[in-house]
Amino acid sequence: MEVLTTAEMERADRLTIAAGTPGFALMLSAGQAVAEAAMALVEDGPIVVVAGPGNNGGDGFVAAAELAARGREVSVILLCERDSLQGDAASAARGWKYPVLPFNPQAIGKPALIIDALFGAGLDRPVKDEPYEMIEAINANGAPVLAVDLPSGINGTTGSIMGVAVRATETVSFFRRKPAHLLLPGRIHCGRVRVADIGIDAGVLAEIQPRTFENVPSFWRKSFPVPRIDAHKYDRGHAIVVSGGLATTGAARLSARGALRAGAGLVTVASPRDGLAVNASALTAVMVRAVDTPVEFGEMLSDKRLNSCVIGPGAGVGGRTRDLVLTALSAKRSLVLDADALTSFADAPDRLFEAIKDSHDPQVVLTPHEGEFPRLFSDLSNKHPFRSKLERVRAAAERSGAVVLLKGPDTVVASMDGRATIAANAPPWLASAGAGDVLSGIISGLLAQGVSAFDAASMAVWMHGEAAREAGPGLIAEDLPETLPAVMRHLYDEFGIDY
Repeated sequence: MEVLTTAEMERADRLTIAAGTPGFALMLSAGQAVAEAAMALVEDGPIVVVAGPGNNGGDGFVAAAELAARGREVSVILLCERDSLQGDAASAARGWKYPVLPFNPQAIGKPALIIDALFGAGLDRPVKDEPYEMIEAINANGAPVLAVDLPSGINGTTGSIMGVAVRATETVSFFRRKPAHLLLPGRIHCGRVRVADIGIDAGVLAEIQPRTFENVPSFWRKSFPVPRIDAHKYDRGHAIVVSGGLATTGAARLSARGALRAGAGLVTVASPRDGLAVNASALTAVMVRAVDTPVEFGEMLSDKRLNSCVIGPGAGVGGRTRDLVLTALSAKRSLVLDADALTSFADAPDRLFEAIKDSHDPQVVLTPHEGEFPRLFSDLSNKHPFRSKLERVRAAAERSGAVVLLKGPDTVVASMDGRATIAANAPPWLASAGAGDVLSGIISGLLAQGVSAFDAASMAVWMHGEAAREAGPGLIAEDLPETLPAVMRHLYDEFGIDY
């Protein structure tokens, strides 16, 4: 499903209005959707609408009038003078036949529900003064909160908190989600998100051409690899996972098992000789091959059937790992670079980026977490409180020539062409040692089957999150590959694929 920035959503409104639907008709539909959600959220008791001076406040006025018409006890608190409202918001306020309360936190009282119609998604500056105090009062009240479009105080495009933000129980958005419904910390403030149809035709998306998508199976369904009945293991690709030395072999084994469970036909761990016995004794379906030097690795890659590779988990930081990465790139293999492989280029990231771009049609995925990301992209770090994670990852992908996957509870995957996905399905117990190693393996297993880097990374992120959900609380990284078959069965069922 497409995700629209605030500017793109405004354009969707304008295109709809230009096609003949009055703006006030859209506001009526939005307000009625809010009223429906309010009725579902609380069956009885007084409702307070906190309205702002713009269209978000207009939606609130419509919702208030609709609720009053249905017999609910409703009051409206307005930030500005009623006669200062303009456009559709003024029309909506005229439909409210009752007084408005002064913009005073004490006016909230003890309602059964607060409807937050103060600012919505368009806020682009920090909240101050009276609105700041009002938002704090809403949060302290204890009543459930229904946010209109987006909790007030959240930037709709970045997900940032602009000084202070409403903590909503539920949010009603319109037409499509905004990035802040998926990105943290905005997502935490939204509660449950409903997306209402307010009469905007999906055809406007062809004109807008959004480049951001929620990472759900419907997005990558057509690229999902399904083995043919007459296929053999070599048709499903052969993934290589580079292991570190004796003391750090476990990460590579986690990655290798992830690749195998994701569908790679064969997986081999390229192991230093001092770790060979440990790897061989701990692996069964995964093969092991002695590789100490970049030269030996290059000889291994002379077999064209070995088409996908993971370097980084437990590999060690330094010249050997850098040389292994450059060898894989020169051999033009699909490549996942994680952990130590990324840190090994911290002193010379441009050397890595140039090597990636020199590869012909590179299918390369970089998988940093927030601690590793600045080592390669120091000027794109998250130190600025209002900087968008989405735009940081997009910029990193363009600079590096690779697909960049920035891990977290709101993992973003971005391609060099500007496409991006945001995932929202990772449970908190996925934050566990070794989980990222399994993710790298899943990506590599999909790459081995011929899935493009962007789709493979997006698929893997979603599957990784669902595997964690399947495992449940108490998850350790070893559980993830073992729950992948259940995730795959769910996907086959959803896609209508026989198995």
